[in-house]
Amino acid sequence: MINLTLFLATEKINTESQGGLFDFNATLPLVALHFLVFMLLLNIIFYKPVTEILNNRDEYIRNSLTTASAALNKADKLTLQYEQELSNARKEAQELIRLSQAEAQQVVLQKIREAQDNAEHLVNEASQQLVTQKEQALKTLENQVEILSDQIQSKLLNNQSLI
Repeated sequence: MINLTLFLATEKINTESQGGLFDFNATLPLVALHFLVFMLLLNIIFYKPVTEILNNRDEYIRNSLTTASAALNKADKLTLQYEQELSNARKEAQELIRLSQAEAQQVVLQKIREAQDNAEHLVNEASQQLVTQKEQALKTLENQVEILSDQIQSKLLNNQSLI
């Protein structure tokens, strides 16, 4: 029986010391104080450095993106400028080729004219030489004909005088 009373007494003490859902005694402010101190320590030790690192990282990323976009814009401008210069160089080269071809055609035509004039001049000289040689040949033939006719005549006269 003593055991039973002791059991009931301890049971009564246990039920009296247990509160309802929340016990509003000295432990609640102490737990709240521990929670606030723990939050303050976490904020100082962990959250501030992490947020500072994250902010620095975000700033670095923003700066890198800004620099990259500026470099991309500059590269686009340089590309356009180089394409324009290349286009102008191609146009100049085509114009230079066209002028060179025209000049070459002019030179070829001039050389052809000179060659034709030279050939015509040579033909004229050759024909004049032929005419001159023909005249000389005719003169020599006339001289030879005269000489031969004189010889024939003298032979004929000699033959007639002998007869």
